Amino acid sequence: MRHLLKPLRHNCRRLRWAHHRAQKAAASPSPPPRPPRPPPKPESLTFHDHSWEDPYSWMSKLNDKVAMRHLDMYMEQEEKYTEATMSGTDRLQSKLQSEMASRFASDLSTPPLRWGPWLYYRRVEEGKQFPVLCRRLASLNDEFISHKSPSAGFDFTSGKRIEQKLLDYNREAQRFGGYAYEELSEVSPDHRFIAYTMYDKESDFFKLSVRNLNSGALCSKPQADRVSDLAWAKDGQALLYVVTDQNKRPCRIYCSMIGSTDDDFLILEEPDENVYVNIRHTKDFRFVTVHTFSTASSKVFLINAADPLSGVNLVWECEGISHGILEHHQGYLYLFTDAAKEGQSVDYHYLLRSHLDSSSSPRTWESVFTDDPDWVVEDLDFSHTHLVVTLREGRNFRLCSVTLPLPAGKGPVHLKELHPQFLPLPKYVSQISPGPNYDYHSSKMRFTISSPVVYNEPNLLNFSQMPDAVVDYDLSNGEWNIVQQQNILHERTRVLYGTASSASINEETLNSKTSNPSNEVNSDDDQLWNGLSEFYACEQYNVASYDGVLLPLTVVYSRKNKKEDQNPGLLHVHGTYGELLDKRWRSELKSLLDRGWIIAYADVRGGGGGGKKWHHDGRRTKKINSIKDYISCANFLVDKEIVHENKLAGWGYSAGGLVVASAINQSPHLFKAAILKVPFLDPTNTLLYPILPLTAADYEEFGYPGDIADFHAIRDYSPYDNIQKDVLYPAVMVSSSFNTRFGVWEAAKWVARVRELTIYDQKRPILLNLTTDIVEENRYLQCKESALESAFLIKVMES
Repeated sequence: MRHLLKPLRHNCRRLRWAHHRAQKAAASPSPPPRPPRPPPKPESLTFHDHSWEDPYSWMSKLNDKVAMRHLDMYMEQEEKYTEATMSGTDRLQSKLQSEMASRFASDLSTPPLRWGPWLYYRRVEEGKQFPVLCRRLASLNDEFISHKSPSAGFDFTSGKRIEQKLLDYNREAQRFGGYAYEELSEVSPDHRFIAYTMYDKESDFFKLSVRNLNSGALCSKPQADRVSDLAWAKDGQALLYVVTDQNKRPCRIYCSMIGSTDDDFLILEEPDENVYVNIRHTKDFRFVTVHTFSTASSKVFLINAADPLSGVNLVWECEGISHGILEHHQGYLYLFTDAAKEGQSVDYHYLLRSHLDSSSSPRTWESVFTDDPDWVVEDLDFSHTHLVVTLREGRNFRLCSVTLPLPAGKGPVHLKELHPQFLPLPKYVSQISPGPNYDYHSSKMRFTISSPVVYNEPNLLNFSQMPDAVVDYDLSNGEWNIVQQQNILHERTRVLYGTASSASINEETLNSKTSNPSNEVNSDDDQLWNGLSEFYACEQYNVASYDGVLLPLTVVYSRKNKKEDQNPGLLHVHGTYGELLDKRWRSELKSLLDRGWIIAYADVRGGGGGGKKWHHDGRRTKKINSIKDYISCANFLVDKEIVHENKLAGWGYSAGGLVVASAINQSPHLFKAAILKVPFLDPTNTLLYPILPLTAADYEEFGYPGDIADFHAIRDYSPYDNIQKDVLYPAVMVSSSFNTRFGVWEAAKWVARVRELTIYDQKRPILLNLTTDIVEENRYLQCKESALESAFLIKVMES
């Protein structure tokens, strides 16, 4: 697809420059721009018992050169229309972008991660777009402060340069056409090599490279294309990797001996086009695990990392698609899975154990913990001495550690019987994300904590968000340390609001805190988490959906700027793949909060946080629940006068964009504006006739068109197929990219059809914002895109 759009990219750049010059020359205001109107070319389609017409199917005919030339011209018109519509917001965009950029530290660095003798970290050099991967010997810089200390990485006391640059992604961008989009990177367990995959935009795949960390040179092999997974073996002497087929299905595992001139050895090839393959190494590097899965079955195999060419051994299998992570600890295999138990689907993950040397066939597995609906195990992480468990109580998260090895021969035990040590957290954590935690023999584990601090009122939870905290927990003694947090945001907010009632957090306070005997954080310690309760507040409501199911709705606002029934609001949603809605503090939203906006988050069915049933109740034939849940939350915000009735906007990314667009179809009057980022808008055609490869998980989520019940559900929720005619729609900015998994034609088709069918209002434009770069990897582009979207929302609300 990419080569067909090359002329478009060139023309878009030329168009921006020409348009900029024309603007400067204009002396009088120009009339409001008219939106482009691409020609409809109806194509009749029939499937099952249903026939329909698609007027813009020509936009997805990638092999039709005439159609692609027309699409190029149409994209140029869209680019020009968006620029003309937004031209009056140039100063606002500049101000917003400046605000957002100022919240980034000028010299960003990830907190150093110790693995063996080394401290690994990434940092962004001043004036550079992309980071540099570096390391230092911990023995030369035990008290790591920043990458600038000692100056320039040279310690004059020891007479040694203590920083080693391993991988400069700015140079990688030169290799890959200006992009530095890395998907995978793994340092070998002997710390001599790094294997990594970079996105090649010209070929549209990820390319594997291996670099010698001592010399900095690229190894001659392996250098493979279409690589989806990596795992080191033989203590860094061998690399296993997975290659995808032309449809991007991971299907072949190869083994490459580093330094050898022999061809890479094919370990496994999966011929069934419905089966997908992935690999990972166990934390102790003893084994490489192979997980194959399809809708029919899931299997886990073991490869001996000391002898990777000795074959693969089946250790577990089940019917249907399931999630499974295998670990090894002191002669036992541990499997964390959500597979059905005795033929009955379960709503949670659970931990199984089997002796490594088990001779039974099939292998015997026993449950480790007894089931407890009040303590749901969400995640696990192993070290040599401890098992760390992430628990969910209702919708609240806790973190605890258990000493290893676990008792054997007793059958399932309740977690409480193992005397777990609960690790200090802010109250009512919204998300816990494990760090890399590569060092299996370290007593420390790293987690990123996102948390509100809550006090109770009837039917309402009030709390205040905090910036994400990266925390190291020492499992041997209970000490904990916040190693990175956005303190800069706290201080600048303090200046903005003209208050200094809370003391600043000093470095001594942040170091070596110890959990108290009750394993809870003292209320006096709340300030240690750098909360923003002084300036922003957060409320959580339980909203009844159309069928009575209660939905968590989170509302964030500025204490200074909230005014009853006057504030504009932005309602976020995802509701897909069982994934948690991202409610972490995002500094770019601060610009809206400080202008009086309400930021809300709707936890609808189909998303995460409520178990497997919550996810399954919002997928396939029940996908409509996600949409109705979102509408219920939107109505609640307006009915309770939290948001002004004519100032509500929707926001959805990827599959979340489908939820917002479908909600607009059903209730266009509810929304004044919406932001749809690389959205999934045409599920009927995408699922029936996929242009970009889809996985079994995609069909499990959105439905199998071959199943007549699924097909009718897809037709009912499809944003593209249910646009209301002769109705006023909200203003919408659809951001799409030439590098998105959902093709740019989906956004273009939806925009064209909305304009064709709905009532035109120049104050409610439908815009197509095209990006030609991978924004996620570039801080400048992130700020630019966020500023454009925020300016669009502000412009619409003030019109």
